[in-house]
Amino acid sequence: MNNTVTKLIANNSVLRRTVFVFKDRVLRAKVLYVLGAFLIFRLFAAIPMPIVDQAKLEAFLDGNQFMAMISMFSGGGLKSLSIVMLGVMPYITASIIMQLMTMMYPKLKAMQHEEGEIGRKKIANYSRLLTVPLSAVQAFGFLFFLKSQGILMANLSSQTMFFAIVIAVAGSIFLMWIGELITEFGIGNGLSLLIFAGIVGAFPGRMMQLWTTLSADFSQLPLYLAVTVLFLVMIYVIIFITEAERPVPVHNAKTARAGQAAKTIQSNIPIKLNQAGVIPIIFAVSIAAAPSMILQFMSQAGKIQAGGVLEYLSTLMSNQLFTAGLYFVLVFFFTFFYTAVTFDPKEMAKNLQKGGTFVPGVRPGKDTEKYFGQVTTRVTFLGATFLALVAVLPVLISYFTGNRALAIGGTSILIVVSVAIDFIRQLNAKISVREYLSS
Repeated sequence: MNNTVTKLIANNSVLRRTVFVFKDRVLRAKVLYVLGAFLIFRLFAAIPMPIVDQAKLEAFLDGNQFMAMISMFSGGGLKSLSIVMLGVMPYITASIIMQLMTMMYPKLKAMQHEEGEIGRKKIANYSRLLTVPLSAVQAFGFLFFLKSQGILMANLSSQTMFFAIVIAVAGSIFLMWIGELITEFGIGNGLSLLIFAGIVGAFPGRMMQLWTTLSADFSQLPLYLAVTVLFLVMIYVIIFITEAERPVPVHNAKTARAGQAAKTIQSNIPIKLNQAGVIPIIFAVSIAAAPSMILQFMSQAGKIQAGGVLEYLSTLMSNQLFTAGLYFVLVFFFTFFYTAVTFDPKEMAKNLQKGGTFVPGVRPGKDTEKYFGQVTTRVTFLGATFLALVAVLPVLISYFTGNRALAIGGTSILIVVSVAIDFIRQLNAKISVREYLSS
C-alpha cells in the first residue's frame, strides 16, 4: 500500500510538489507565514467600527457598483466598515504615484537606476510616507460621504469622527506592514495576496446570497447555469490572456575570436499582452467613483437645483449603462497611459543597440524604436479591450438580468486568477531551488 502511494506521488508532479512543500522546513514556514497573515487580516476585518448602521451600509454597497468595487480593492474592510476599512488601497495608490513620478522626474529615475537597491529603498520609504496623508484623505472622504447618506449613526460628534479617521489610518498602515512582511518572509506579493484574501473571504457570503435568491425563485436556474458557464469560460480566457505574450525575434552578433567564426544568437523579447495588470482598473474606479460621491453629497446637502446641470449629471451618473460606458473608456485609456509610462520603446532600442542586438529586417536606432512602438500599440489595444470588458461585465450582467446577486465582479475573478498564477509560479521557483539544494 505504501509503495502504491509513493509511486502515485512520484508520477504526479502536483502531488509530489505539494508533499515536498510540507516536508521542507523552509517552504513550510513560508506557506504557514502567509496563512497566518491571512488569519490576522480577516480577524481585523471582522471588527467593525461602532458608528455604522450595518443594514444600511450593506444595502448601499449592493446598490452602488463603484463603491462595491472600492470595497473589493480594500480587501472587504469597507463592507463592514471595519477598523481596516481602507485596506491596502492607500499604499497601492501611493506606490502607483511614486512609480509614475519615477518615470516622469529625472532625479527619481536616476535614484532608482543609478543607486540600485539603496535608491529603490528610498523610493519605497517615500511611498510609505505618502500612504499616511492619502489614507487620512480617503478616510475623511469615505466617512463624511457615508454620513451624508445617513449610513453612519446619527448625532456623531466631531471628536468621534476624528478618532474614526485616526483608527482607519492606523488600520491601513498596519495592513501595509503586514503586506510587506508577507513579501519579505512569505511567498508572493503581500499587497496582492491581501486583496486576494479579502475577495476569497467574501466568496462564501456571496454564494449564500446567490443560493437564497435562487431558492426564492427556481425558475431562474437556467440563467444561473448560463452565468456559471460564462464565468468558467472567463476564467479560462483570463488565464490565457495573463500568460499571453507577443515574442519579438532578435539576433545578437557574437564577436568572433581568433580561429573561430562569428556566430549569430537568435532569441525573443516577450511583450506581454496585459502589461498593466489591474492597475488601470484601480485608477478608473477611483476616478469614476469620485463624481458620483460628490453629486450624491451635494444632493443630500440640497445644493442641486431641479432642472439644472447638476441634476442632469446626477441622473446621468445613476444610469448603469452610462457608468458602464464611462468605466470602459477610463480602463481603456489608463491601460494605454500606464503602458506608455512603464514601457519606453526609445530606451529599449537604445539598450539593444548597445548590446549589439537587432530585430531582423529593422535598422537599429529610430527604426527599431518605431517598430517597438507599433508592436506595443497593437498588443496594448488587445490588452486594454480585454481589461475594459472584464471590468464592465458585472455592471452589464446586473443591468440585463435585473438581478444584482449575479453581479459577481469580473475584476474579482481577474485578481484572484492573476494572483494565484503569480503565487504558484513563485512557489514552483522556490521548490525547484530547494529540490536542487537538497539533492
